[in-house]
Amino acid sequence: MNDSPAPLPAAVRLAWWGTAWLRGHVVADHLMDAVLEHDATHLVAFPDEQPEPLVSGLGRLRAAGADGLGAALPTEGDPVGLGGPGAFNALALEAGEAVVALDAAGFALHGLVPDRVGAAVTWSVMGAERRQLPDVGEADRSLRSALPEAADALAALDVARWRPEVADRLMNLRHRPRVAAPPGVPPRCAELAARGLQALEIVDLAMEDDGGAITALEMGARRDALLALGRAARRALVAAASPEAWPP
Repeated sequence: MNDSPAPLPAAVRLAWWGTAWLRGHVVADHLMDAVLEHDATHLVAFPDEQPEPLVSGLGRLRAAGADGLGAALPTEGDPVGLGGPGAFNALALEAGEAVVALDAAGFALHGLVPDRVGAAVTWSVMGAERRQLPDVGEADRSLRSALPEAADALAALDVARWRPEVADRLMNLRHRPRVAAPPGVPPRCAELAARGLQALEIVDLAMEDDGGAITALEMGARRDALLALGRAARRALVAAASPEAWPP
């Protein structure tokens, strides 16, 4: 059995491990290993400057007052983790993820949006504004509610016939992916991230094709169930990877 940690979105990796580095919980080598994962390089680009190594870029953010990094995983119609301005939101929405640098009081200082070219990622630094987030408890409750609702809706559409692997996942929700969280992340947040990642995997599997949903009504019902589950999953991951949402 493969016990390696499940892959997390790049924004979650940077938010978790960048916060741990900014707060002195991990050294630079651990930060780089965790953020890169299978990528070749991650760079930081400040406006009108050439990209620089990740550690020096985060060091500049720390000198400017950054105490933590929070994740954003927006999609069309659900800009979770974003607070503005419009230019930052638009690029983050296009990328599907972003990171917000926060001061010790949780106020946004800068936004970082990834641009991926092959195995190289460049995080462009932009202005960012304070955002409204679900707290960990709210995100937890929403995900716990969305999972059985999606399971019931998919069972009514005979998910076991057209996507047996999805049915297997829904029947075995206790078997969650293992995530690698750095020191300083509350255990409850690491567990919530694992369940959010599990839910996103179910959504991705179930959305791969039309399967047995042969009528427009069935396809619409499946899409609604999966959109709700995906929304709850992304909110869970954002809350789990945003220090200002963590329990005191």
